Amino acid sequence: LIMSPAMWKWTCLVSHLLLSTTVLPLGRQQPLHPKRPFITFTGDQAEGNFNHLVVDERTGHIYLGAVNRIYKLSSDLKVLVTHQTGPDEDNPKCYPPRIVQTCNEPLTPTNNINKMLLIDYKENRLIACGSLYQGICKLLRLDDLFKLGEPFHKKEHYLSGVNESGSVFGVIVSYSNMDDKLFIATAVDGKPEYFPTISSRKLTKNSEADGMFAYVFHDEFVASMIKIPSDTFTIIPDFDIYYIYGFSSGNFVYFLTLQPEMISPPGSTTKEQVYTSKLVRLCKEDTAFNSYVEVPIGCEKNGVEYRLLQAAYLSKAGAILARSLGVGPEDDILFTVFSKGQKRKMKSLDESALCIFVLKKINDRIKDRLQSCYRGEGTLDLAWLKVKDIPCSSALLTIDDNFCGLDMNAPLGVSSMVRGLPIFTEDGDRMTSVIAYVYKNHSLAFVGTKSGKLKK
Repeated sequence: LIMSPAMWKWTCLVSHLLLSTTVLPLGRQQPLHPKRPFITFTGDQAEGNFNHLVVDERTGHIYLGAVNRIYKLSSDLKVLVTHQTGPDEDNPKCYPPRIVQTCNEPLTPTNNINKMLLIDYKENRLIACGSLYQGICKLLRLDDLFKLGEPFHKKEHYLSGVNESGSVFGVIVSYSNMDDKLFIATAVDGKPEYFPTISSRKLTKNSEADGMFAYVFHDEFVASMIKIPSDTFTIIPDFDIYYIYGFSSGNFVYFLTLQPEMISPPGSTTKEQVYTSKLVRLCKEDTAFNSYVEVPIGCEKNGVEYRLLQAAYLSKAGAILARSLGVGPEDDILFTVFSKGQKRKMKSLDESALCIFVLKKINDRIKDRLQSCYRGEGTLDLAWLKVKDIPCSSALLTIDDNFCGLDMNAPLGVSSMVRGLPIFTEDGDRMTSVIAYVYKNHSLAFVGTKSGKLKK
């Protein structure tokens, strides 16, 4: 679970609630006992915000990524062990980092902001990536946070130059008989020549292997990555893709994003910049990224558009919700939070909506789009990656639910938006985080708000 720095408190609380055995029956509004305190963990205030949190589903242990430190906590938030990650001498303008070659920029003591925290269950290690040295990662043993490896000798080891904690998202794809893969998605902060916005990397069994974080495939013409073209910055100078959430399901890896685009308002001859929320899908086994498809997502209630994605979480439908949606209880459901409008990414409006998407319906929309493009209909419709319109090419082939693309008609954009089902709105205290799970056939969602409240 990755959150904004302000939301770590409610996430700790939710993690504890989910690990406990006391769950209130659905439909009964029982206040918490006023004399029973919540369990909290404060940490060293001098080190600034907590950034990321993951829970070991086998042990209940909690790993907390902070500024200059990684914490391992028990399920009742007692500190078990810590690992220091910074500060260190650095300069964000040094590329490659000064630990690789001498840098002419002045070096100063620099904080290491945790940008990504993932549990690699197969190898019993924690992947902790920070802001120092253009975003290198440490591999720490889960038991005691002992450093197993810290690859930094190759350019593939620098994952992102962005310093914000919510700028990188990773998804591990695990295999039983071969090395795992790590799909990395990151904002690039105007440095597309250094960092792909999305890529797949090798997760080697040996934490000190040279191939750790190397691209799954890379030759002179094709690689397991997508870079933002420089032409895109000519049209939108501050263009970037902000990754809000990521997960794997079936044969695919998905990322939920927020990205700027230029549109022409009705009746206007000039274009204006807005933000569009999009779901990105890739096949797990696609080494050339020919399967890249993105589709706009949003929500509407009573004529009000909610288009700025704030948070998301993948859960199962559960028997009761499944019946009302016309799907199976084990079908994947996306719980999403959007704020109102499209224009204010940095200062989202307080009006927000909790909406759900059936993942299968999004995949059906993508399949329809692939089929029409391979019939030669329309263009690739992906403005930021193919700055000019490129016509779809016709090809006689069968496109089923698991089609992974060819070196034609790719990457592909879906033009029509998939709309979520609004289930709750909040006008005054913007919702900023969400998790969900199924309890006795009911789907329950916990939502965190801007003011620090927790809604169940």
